[in-house]
Amino acid sequence: MNHYTSIFSAHHRFYSFGFFLTLLLFCTSSCKEETIPKPPGHLRLEYPMAAYTSYNGPCPLSFARNKEALIKEKGDCSFTITYPKMKATLFLTYKPIQGNLEQLLRDTQKLTYKHVIKADNILEQPFMNAKDKVYGMFYRVGGNAATNAQFYVTDSTRHFLSGSMYFYARPNFDSIMPAADYIKNDMQSLMESLKWK
Repeated sequence: MNHYTSIFSAHHRFYSFGFFLTLLLFCTSSCKEETIPKPPGHLRLEYPMAAYTSYNGPCPLSFARNKEALIKEKGDCSFTITYPKMKATLFLTYKPIQGNLEQLLRDTQKLTYKHVIKADNILEQPFMNAKDKVYGMFYRVGGNAATNAQFYVTDSTRHFLSGSMYFYARPNFDSIMPAADYIKNDMQSLMESLKWK
């Protein structure tokens, strides 16, 4: 083997190695999987098991309320029940019936259905406790409405109570759903335990 053949062979090996290295780098850079961003997630919120205590104030009604919530009377038999950890408040309004039951029912339904623009749906769930003369309706409001649940109860002759839940955070049904479900259970317990005086 002469000197030129040996140089040619060394160059050939060098270029072959360079070609192989370039091909390898090209494959590894262009053949890797695309990075796909993760979808936005929400915190998994868990709340303690509800424990109830009886509310028995100066107004002509009593009911069970969650011990974790803070109740505040407004003096005209209206209340707020606040859930600080959930950034939510349940507003309760009591009114005596004075020949105005139809108007009270109309006003409550009007308040519920004004959320129909933002709501995905509104489910009505009738409530009846004939033994204690408590009759009413529970409204589940789906979607990003300002309120996710409302209700009213009455004995049809003397007493009328309405309630609505509001979050003091921007409505986003997916993120507030665990808290909304928790408070809906409290609202239903309130309706079931309510007694007129």
